[in-house]
Amino acid sequence: MRYAKHLIVFAVIPLFMQAGSAWSQATADNFPTRPISMVVPYDPGGAVDLECRMYTAKLGAALGQQVIIEYKPGGGTTVGIGYVAKSKPDGYAVVAVSTGLTVIPAFYKDLPFDVSKDLAPISLMSKQHSSIQVHPSFPAKTLTEYIAYARANPGKINYGTAGPGSISHLAGAWMHALTGTKATFIPHKGTGPLLLELMAGRIDVGTGLLVATMPMIKAGKVRPLAVLGDQRAALLPDLPTAAEQGVTGYNYSSWIGFLAAGGTPAPIVNKLSEAFARVAKSPDIVAELEKQSSIPVGSTPAQFRQWITTELVRWRKVVDDAGLKLE
Repeated sequence: MRYAKHLIVFAVIPLFMQAGSAWSQATADNFPTRPISMVVPYDPGGAVDLECRMYTAKLGAALGQQVIIEYKPGGGTTVGIGYVAKSKPDGYAVVAVSTGLTVIPAFYKDLPFDVSKDLAPISLMSKQHSSIQVHPSFPAKTLTEYIAYARANPGKINYGTAGPGSISHLAGAWMHALTGTKATFIPHKGTGPLLLELMAGRIDVGTGLLVATMPMIKAGKVRPLAVLGDQRAALLPDLPTAAEQGVTGYNYSSWIGFLAAGGTPAPIVNKLSEAFARVAKSPDIVAELEKQSSIPVGSTPAQFRQWITTELVRWRKVVDDAGLKLE
C-alpha cells in the first residue's frame, strides 16, 4: 500500500509540471493585456534613452500594447536595474541596459541584485562602434605606431577616461594589458570633458563612441587610430580595427540590450524577444542605427545570456589584473 501511494505521487508530479507549462503558455498567448514599462536607468537625453525612443512605437505595434518609457536614474544605473530585478516576473517591466551592466559587478560586491540570477535576458539590440583617437600632435598615426611608442615610453602617455572605472578606462586598460604596455590614466567627469581636453592637447589619447567623435575627426581636431570592435565602421571604412593592427584578442564594442525580471516565464520572454528582434531588424531602424555607427543585432534570449556571461568574465579579469578599485 505504501508503494502504491508513492507511485500515485510520482504519477501526479508530471501532471503538475504539465499544468504549469500549459499555464505559462496560456499566459504568454494572452500577453500583453496592458502597457509595458520600459525602464531607462539613465537621465533623459543620453544614447540609451535616444535608442529606446526609436523602438517604443514599433514595439507597441508588434505587441499590441503601448510601451512607455519610465526613467529611473541613480546609483550608477543600479536603481533602475534593481527596480526591474525586484519587480513581478510577468514581463510588464523591462530595463534597458548597456555595457555598464557587466562592469559594475567587478567593482561592487554588495549590489542589490545578481546580474546572472535576478534578470532574464530578452535581446541584445545593437552594438556601437568605438574608436581610439589621439591629439593631432601625437607622433603615432596608427595603433601599431601608438603601441610601439607606448613600449618605448612606459607610463608617459596620458590616456584620458570618462572617470575611474568607466568603460573608456577599462577598454584602455584592457588594450594596454594585452600589448604589455603602460599608460597614465587621467580621469574626467564624463566623455564631454574628456574630448575637450583631448582636442586642447592636454591629454594624448582617449576612446569614445565613433558617432560622438566623428565631428572632431572631420574637423581634424583629433586623429583616429583604430576601430575597437571586430569589424570596420561604415562611417570610416578605411580605418582598420585594433585586431587588424596586431592587437589580437581585443574586441570591444559598446552595446544596448533589454532584460526582464528573473523568473519571468520563458514563453513570455520569448514573445518579447521575438518582438524586439523584429524591431531591431526592421529596415528603417537598421538605417537609423547605421547613421549612428551602430550595428543592429536583435538576438535571442540565449544568445544575449551568453553575451552577458562572456562580458562579466572579461571585465572582472580586466579589473582584477589592473588592480582597479573605486574609492
